[in-house]
Amino acid sequence: MNKQTISALIIAKNEETMIENCIKSLLWCTEIIVVDSGSTDRTREIAESYGASVISFKHDSFSRLREEALKRATSQWVIYVDADERVTPTLAKEIMVNIETTDAEVFRLSRENIYFGKKFKWGGWQDDKVEKVFKKESLMGWIGDIHESPNFKGELIDLKTKLLHFTHRNIVSGLIKTANWTPIEASELYKSNIAPVTFFILMRKGFMEFFRRAIFKKGYKDGLEGLIEALIQGINRILVYIQVWELQQNPSIKEKYNKKEEEILGLWKKDRH
Repeated sequence: MNKQTISALIIAKNEETMIENCIKSLLWCTEIIVVDSGSTDRTREIAESYGASVISFKHDSFSRLREEALKRATSQWVIYVDADERVTPTLAKEIMVNIETTDAEVFRLSRENIYFGKKFKWGGWQDDKVEKVFKKESLMGWIGDIHESPNFKGELIDLKTKLLHFTHRNIVSGLIKTANWTPIEASELYKSNIAPVTFFILMRKGFMEFFRRAIFKKGYKDGLEGLIEALIQGINRILVYIQVWELQQNPSIKEKYNKKEEEILGLWKKDRH
């Protein structure tokens, strides 16, 4: 029987501090493909120095980015890994053993989330499971521009070894990440014709997200880090709905500024006469 091959697929943008160790944890793969979505730092240079093939493809949809990576894969199997995720030797061995010995075509991994340097056990993060490994012919594509999900066929199994996720390494990087994805989610909500956003809705959305993670999902058991993360998630929800409110403005905020600019130019025209 021919040995099965596997392609590692990484979606990255400005990940020069994380891409090196990510790739080092994937050198057991047949090939490593990085889809670079408009990096302005050394992400491409570092990735190529470790033998990865780097494809430039800028798009706001994470589904499109993942599908572009899939097009470039030449192996029978693919594993999707984000730049802030790490595969351990034990997980790599479990993946390859199951590829060779089972009829499953999709592997779901549990993620061990590290926030602010601490392993989170509560707040909903303990239930974090993601489909990451696919037989290429069984993966039909991806659905959703953000919080995307795979469309696949075939048997799915859960693996035992966890994928490590080094997220929220500091407050600033977390805010930058928020700034990148909240406009996409806000746009999707706006297109769904939700009710006009009010101050009450903003506060309710933020509070309920904090309560869900900190109290209902017991994030407080992770200490101050857990409470801070729940608060950040609440703030994120508020930021999303503030942007929905912005999109709901008629005339738009941009049009209001343009009108003001025209008024000033009109005053200067009158003054010259």
